[in-house]
Amino acid sequence: MIHDSRIQPLRPGMPERGRFVLLWVQASARTRDNHALEYAVRQANDLDLPLVAVFGLTPSYPEANARHFHYLLEGLRDLRVNLAARGVPLSIRLGKPPEVALEAAREGAALVVTDVGYLNLQRAWRDWLKAQLEVPLVQVESEALIPVHTVSGKLEYAARTIRPKVHRLWHDYLVPLEVHDLERQTNDWAPGLDVGDPAALVATLPVDHSVPPGTETGGEDAALERVEEFISLSLAQYDGQRNDPNVEGSSRLSAYLHYGHLSPLTVALAAREHGGPGADALVEELIVRRELSFNLCTFNPQYDQYDGLPEWSRATLEEHMGDRREHLYTREQFDGAQTHDAYWNAAQNQMVRTGRMHNYMRMYWGKKILEWTPDPRTAYSEMLWLNNRYEQDGRDPNSYAGFGWVLGLHDRPWARRPVFGTVRYMNAGGLRRKFDADTYALQWA
Repeated sequence: MIHDSRIQPLRPGMPERGRFVLLWVQASARTRDNHALEYAVRQANDLDLPLVAVFGLTPSYPEANARHFHYLLEGLRDLRVNLAARGVPLSIRLGKPPEVALEAAREGAALVVTDVGYLNLQRAWRDWLKAQLEVPLVQVESEALIPVHTVSGKLEYAARTIRPKVHRLWHDYLVPLEVHDLERQTNDWAPGLDVGDPAALVATLPVDHSVPPGTETGGEDAALERVEEFISLSLAQYDGQRNDPNVEGSSRLSAYLHYGHLSPLTVALAAREHGGPGADALVEELIVRRELSFNLCTFNPQYDQYDGLPEWSRATLEEHMGDRREHLYTREQFDGAQTHDAYWNAAQNQMVRTGRMHNYMRMYWGKKILEWTPDPRTAYSEMLWLNNRYEQDGRDPNSYAGFGWVLGLHDRPWARRPVFGTVRYMNAGGLRRKFDADTYALQWA
């Protein structure tokens, strides 16, 4: 089922006479549970036209480096094969994504269908394209289980304010997506870049090559394998083990979701079928927390800036800017995991080496950066730089919500402390009470 609330005409109108329906892929790079793809298939069948797809690969994407492009291209490799199995050829072209989509549309599109991105740049791309196109442009939301504007029409204060709104709706949207066969196909669509060897292609791109690939493979096929492994082996213990970095009880699905290689619907349906407290905890993270981050990026244009933090948290942090800091570190010292704190260094090393950091450690990691920088604005800048450089899922709404939380976003005032004011505090003792922090530190020393 594709709810009407998922479908938004950006450039309204009737489809033109054309040679094909064009699917502009950017956010949803998969074939399983992809509402934009299924909508495009149905439109192509109604118009008795073939469906073709295009992806714009831009080496100048802000803050992206070889690590991110390698994972992205692994996903495009799978996407090309999996779309072809459904009769949809994919053309991958170098260039700014909206310009690539416009060029492709001018080759004979009757209609352009695209997915939804929540970041300012992604919205700007779609706004630019709708102003240039001469045919209808429709975006179909598939990265949120429930469309953002359906959940709420305003910026939400915290998880506790969005949770009841999500819970009222999520059963209506947690339904399987019906797949339709494409009735007409074409071989007249140039494939563009060869993505059969992602590493070889990345080596040719003018991007930052100082950060090598992470330790996990990207793409729809790997994502579905990970879902099956997680649901069968780890979901039952997820509620009790997800905050212990030594157990590896987390889902490790975040990067697949970030790149659109995996749908939240796929995961939620599998978790619901399995059931249990682990499934409930996963749904909280997958739907409530993720929808909250989409809400942030939709309704707060400063979601990636210090000035986008709540007024109360900025006020209390700035009130305590003059407080003595026992330690101060430079960006280079943070980058090289050269602090006095073995736990912090371990978390930084895990992120640099693998492309991911355990979620609980990321909270501690961020709180300490606040404590070890001269002011909160610098702390925000350092977290942003480190996270977006090394995290495989950097530059994601969840990331912006996550380190915004470090500085008070989606939280409330706590007891007043030096440096932090009334922003929530964390210390190493809290880590040791929750898990064997020394074992974690040794593992990533």
